[in-house]
Amino acid sequence: MPASSSFQTQRFPVKLYDFHPPIDDFRSAVVEGLSLPQKTISPKFLYDKRGSELFDAICGLPEYYLTRSEMAILQTHAAAIAASLGNRTLVELGSGSSQKVRILLQAAPQITTYVGVDISRQHLQEACQALTQDFAGLGAIAICADYTQPLPIDSVPELRDQATVGFFPGSSIGNLEPAEAVAFLKTISVLGDLVIGVDLKKSAQVLEPAYDDAQGVSAAFALNLLERINRELDADFDLDQFTYRAHYNPDAGRIEMAIVSLRDQTVQLGDIPIPFQTGETLRTEHSYKYTIDEFQLLAMEAGFKPVQVWTDPDQLFSLHHLQQL
Repeated sequence: MPASSSFQTQRFPVKLYDFHPPIDDFRSAVVEGLSLPQKTISPKFLYDKRGSELFDAICGLPEYYLTRSEMAILQTHAAAIAASLGNRTLVELGSGSSQKVRILLQAAPQITTYVGVDISRQHLQEACQALTQDFAGLGAIAICADYTQPLPIDSVPELRDQATVGFFPGSSIGNLEPAEAVAFLKTISVLGDLVIGVDLKKSAQVLEPAYDDAQGVSAAFALNLLERINRELDADFDLDQFTYRAHYNPDAGRIEMAIVSLRDQTVQLGDIPIPFQTGETLRTEHSYKYTIDEFQLLAMEAGFKPVQVWTDPDQLFSLHHLQQL
């Protein structure tokens, strides 16, 4: 059973359900990922509290068009998007600071229950608290969980027999390989309809600065993963001996992000030695970009019917309303 608790806000208590994976899961995933021929760690582990804060900072950078474009779509089409939600319980995956959902909640007074799902417990609690303070009559449930795993909806009594609708803004669907994205969409179909953000294909001249900014915030976000491994798993990564790189692969249609070793070295992860060669990469993320048609075909493969798509004037980003078949 998950740990559950309530924390009081100015208006309503917010119920917290803690399904956070145990630290052994983090350790086993890191050990396994660092043992692969292409060292790889899932991007979900980037989002500890510091990582979430750094990602919020990235969203405000001039190079990072994604958040601005998606916010503009939400502001322009708020009424139509809010209407697609109906009066169901709104479940946001990867809620972060919940800036985007505020636009929807302002346009959808019929929504009386908000559910935030995020792996960063403290970030999630703070966001849910702020929403209930700022929206009169809104109740909130915080679910600390890895939303890439089957959602524990049946373990939350308040959600049993409730009609829900999913909200998955941002471009996190792009972190999954296309086949994984189909499987993920099938998993979250338990929520019913879905409003999801999808980044669109564009030139490397636009994409690469968005993921490797001049101020180095994106690099700090990636390298924070090594700091987290040092802190939580008794490792000894020397961050000065690693750098960060983001490259657009047009053939695959994805940005490829990695931490790069600057020299031959061996890192200790507890009692496990992890060798790195000069130039060897530790892959942290892939971010696939789609055309509207490509994503709609992927959604249909997962059992959804595309109902509506909204884009910004520059066709940089898209929001899709998908209906479960």
